[in-house]
Amino acid sequence: MRYETVIGMEVHAELSTRAKMFCACPADHFQVVPNQHICPVCTAQPGALPVINGRAVELAARTGLALHCQVQPHSVFARKNYVYPDLPKGYQISQYELPLCTNGWVEVTTEAGPKRIGVTRVHLEEDTGKLAHHGRASWVDYNRAGVPLMEIVSDSSIRSAEEAYLYLLQIRQIVRYLGASTGDMEKGAMRCEANISVRPEGSEQYGTKVEVKNLNSFRSVRSAIAYEVERQIRTLAEGGVVRQVTMGWDETAGVTREQRSKESSEDYRYFPEPDLLPLRLEAGWVDQQQQALPELPDAKAVRFGHQYGLGPQDTALLTEDAATAAWFERAAAAQPTEPKLVANWVTGEVFRRLKDAGGALADIRVSPESLAELVAMVAAGTLNQNAAKEVLGVLWAEGGRPADVVQARGLGQISDAAALEQVVAEILAGNADAVAKIRSGNEKPMQFLLGQVMRASRGKANPQTVAELLRRHIHPA
Repeated sequence: MRYETVIGMEVHAELSTRAKMFCACPADHFQVVPNQHICPVCTAQPGALPVINGRAVELAARTGLALHCQVQPHSVFARKNYVYPDLPKGYQISQYELPLCTNGWVEVTTEAGPKRIGVTRVHLEEDTGKLAHHGRASWVDYNRAGVPLMEIVSDSSIRSAEEAYLYLLQIRQIVRYLGASTGDMEKGAMRCEANISVRPEGSEQYGTKVEVKNLNSFRSVRSAIAYEVERQIRTLAEGGVVRQVTMGWDETAGVTREQRSKESSEDYRYFPEPDLLPLRLEAGWVDQQQQALPELPDAKAVRFGHQYGLGPQDTALLTEDAATAAWFERAAAAQPTEPKLVANWVTGEVFRRLKDAGGALADIRVSPESLAELVAMVAAGTLNQNAAKEVLGVLWAEGGRPADVVQARGLGQISDAAALEQVVAEILAGNADAVAKIRSGNEKPMQFLLGQVMRASRGKANPQTVAELLRRHIHPA
């Protein structure tokens, strides 16, 4: 029997705000001494009352708009009741029946073409603290407790681990473009769970849903979903029953492991948070958030294709993050006649060096304007490719202007035919056999002769000029 996979994703992204969701404590918790950023509100002291972080509402609303959601004029915070040591109140303030944003979508590009995945809701809640286990003791750090958390819930239209991976990439790219979240999964700023079930192909009835947690990397998302789908199909094929449970992903063993039976919404006993009034947003405020949206990656990629004459692969690379796109546009603006050549250097040499160095564009010594100047010299024939790469290496290490490096190191390309005549004549005189083969119709030695001239000129000769001179001497009119 063939089975169809049905997946829904829950993505949690910590919002980039200064303060926590319901108090004034700093939201920063990464590599902070435990229990430093806490107060009576986020540690649930008697009589402490929450206050909604307006900036968190703005960022969540903008994310909803970027995901083509409707921002609801009326939303309500609720108490989600469950008792764990990392939740000091004994409940989490979240949104349930009336979330902030609803009914959106994300488009991903699969091997079969574009696919639209629905976004059911985007809502706000607070993060939990962290537990550290040492032997028979457990320690709790409340620095993260109360940090603004945005939950983005997809519909069940995802059909494979690859689609889930592409969906997650799109979500991270959008929240980063908005500045809503860093999206750093390795730091826990973005986490996700996958709700996975399988059903016989052609069936309209859903299978039993299993939630897989602890997906803290893009590799984990692919691997855990693929394993869990295989496990469920194997269970059904052997005559077993898939139970509704919560599974954890064991990265080391490469398997999912049962953690507990899956809770339903009734288990959480949701009810409206009595210490917070409903959130009412005026249409004018929503319009302001719409106008505050930056150009988003899909729209930017389309514009780059039209404006700069770039193909899909280049536009995807250059618009992967907003900082890269802005850096490229500065370089292209400084060299407007050669945007494709600028793009080639950015996606080629610059990206290669960044990968080797493990840094970011914002940290390098080469400015966009310096790269544009270097590209202009290549386009004008002042520098050949090899010399230009050498200049880029110097700029990468020391900074400065390309023209100064070229002058100091004598790297300028020789394009004057008269200056190359003597070198070409000497190479031809010393390689009579190669000349004879070319004259008899064998063109293969031409590259050898070209290489010899380039070597004799220490790489400074213009290859096109050299090729023209060689042919003129070998086949005189």
